[in-house]
Amino acid sequence: MPTFHGFPDAKTRLVPVPAAFFAELLPEIEHLGELKITLHIFWQLNQQEGDFRFMRLADLQQDVQLLAGLAKAERSQKRALSEALDRAVARGSLLKVTFENPAQPEVLFFVNSPKGRAAVEAIRSGKWKPDLAARPGVHLEVDRPNVYRLYEQNIGPLTPMIAEILRDAEDTYTEEWIRDAFRIALANNVRSWRYIEAILRSWKEKGRDEQARRDPEKDRRRYIEGEFADFIEH
Repeated sequence: MPTFHGFPDAKTRLVPVPAAFFAELLPEIEHLGELKITLHIFWQLNQQEGDFRFMRLADLQQDVQLLAGLAKAERSQKRALSEALDRAVARGSLLKVTFENPAQPEVLFFVNSPKGRAAVEAIRSGKWKPDLAARPGVHLEVDRPNVYRLYEQNIGPLTPMIAEILRDAEDTYTEEWIRDAFRIALANNVRSWRYIEAILRSWKEKGRDEQARRDPEKDRRRYIEGEFADFIEH
């Protein structure tokens, strides 16, 4: 099971969820897929603007990370999505409507709220036609911490001098390299930017040891006992 490294600081984006979800829905939901899709749609709608917010079935079917969280086998993912949506609609937490778009019919989902119910009724009566072209798809992505947040979470508070050093590091090294260097430092219980910077500089000058990356114990010994030992405070 992958380890969750904790929520970031208070500057992270928050997603509002109605209190009724925790009081009425959550105690009743037993199916994990239904729970995931309900929370996912709350998150998706929070990214949108306008009075009437909805999700297209086509967008959900193209969200690779969402589908992977519903079923491991690719051939089962869309079936798992369909089951999760059907359960949420049957429970009444989501509303489903088919919009007869000129190009092709579109299946839309709304949260069962006063605005959601009004939107569904307006579509069914022909009083409102949602503008699908103006809605860019939003896909679930991992919010990777930048180098400043990594430093504050794992080493200490920022100072103007440190912030300038970290800004230079972001311009010089890739995000993946920076994250991996922090990971190595934390795995070796070394909370020092000098140590992390030495790893990054070595990778840039000598290249990364891909074999060591595949051998965690060799990787650990290299950074504890090898050329980086001088950067560890004993």
